[in-house]
Amino acid sequence: MTLDIERIELVIFDWDGTVMDSVGRIVSAMQTAAQLAELPVPSAHAVKQIIGLSLDLAFTTLFPTMTAAQHQRLFEHYREQYVERDPTPTPMFAGAEALFLHLRAQQKRLAVATGKARKGLDRIFAETGLAHYFAITRCADDAKSKPDPDMLLQILAETRLAPEQALMVGDTSHDMLMAQQAGIARIGVTHGVHGAGVLQQFQPLAIVDDLTQLQNLLSGRPLPA
Repeated sequence: MTLDIERIELVIFDWDGTVMDSVGRIVSAMQTAAQLAELPVPSAHAVKQIIGLSLDLAFTTLFPTMTAAQHQRLFEHYREQYVERDPTPTPMFAGAEALFLHLRAQQKRLAVATGKARKGLDRIFAETGLAHYFAITRCADDAKSKPDPDMLLQILAETRLAPEQALMVGDTSHDMLMAQQAGIARIGVTHGVHGAGVLQQFQPLAIVDDLTQLQNLLSGRPLPA
């Protein structure tokens, strides 16, 4: 599989761990929420593996035997911790907005496919002012959870594009498998959750370490050896 950038009309981004450096807060908020809900506190590694999944699937993956009441308490505590109480910073990764500007100048459309709830993505867009870059977004409320390809198939249907006209950028195996199942080319970034060894299993076109490298790649410039 090779990247024909001229053929690509739509670049689809995952959010957490790809565009926003939010992994630390997700881990911290989930561990605190588990403690408050009187559930076993998961390791940081375990929490990282569910980043990108819808929250319901993430919860049942981490706590497969929890009751409905525990699920509700966990949801309430996690939302409160992530949105209001946890002080862990969640900056945009360096080069994010420059990349969006570059792609828009190249007449590419941009999209988001995220495990965040719609309310969460809207909040982030309000805080960052980045919403205007994206022609279409799909969240956990809108589709089946990653790695099911439903999000991407909905985006393709709405934009009336074929899979070969799109490119997925993500930092997890969930992103890569979702794109692979949708027949969409993919590029992995290693500054989020999964390293190159995991991402490489899903035959990405390339693996980059940061968004500046990604912009260089999409501009036809070689990556550093």
